[in-house]
Amino acid sequence: MKTSDRRRYPRVQADIVYRPAGAALFHHRRNTQDASLGGMRVFTDERFAVGDRLDLDVLLPDGVTVRCWAEVVWILDLDASAPAPFDVGLKFTDMDLDDIQRLAAVLKPSG
Repeated sequence: MKTSDRRRYPRVQADIVYRPAGAALFHHRRNTQDASLGGMRVFTDERFAVGDRLDLDVLLPDGVTVRCWAEVVWILDLDASAPAPFDVGLKFTDMDLDDIQRLAAVLKPSG
């Protein structure tokens, strides 16, 4: 799937994790594969369908939690050697302006 031509925001590798909103259990946390202000790619153990809407907490490296709402835009089944059963593309659909600014600060390219 070639999506690079359609991307509105540049993707960066960022040391952030996500979890279902309000979940405090560490085993529900997953590292993102790449992230932008428009969305993120994640590994997950849960089977979602394209169009599912998710309420997520994005945990930034400084410990700040950013709340966002996202829509599943694609999903791939992975083989048994992968870190999780599914690879999922999420598009952010709503986020507080302050949280957008916090996320943008983490995603700024260094240099």
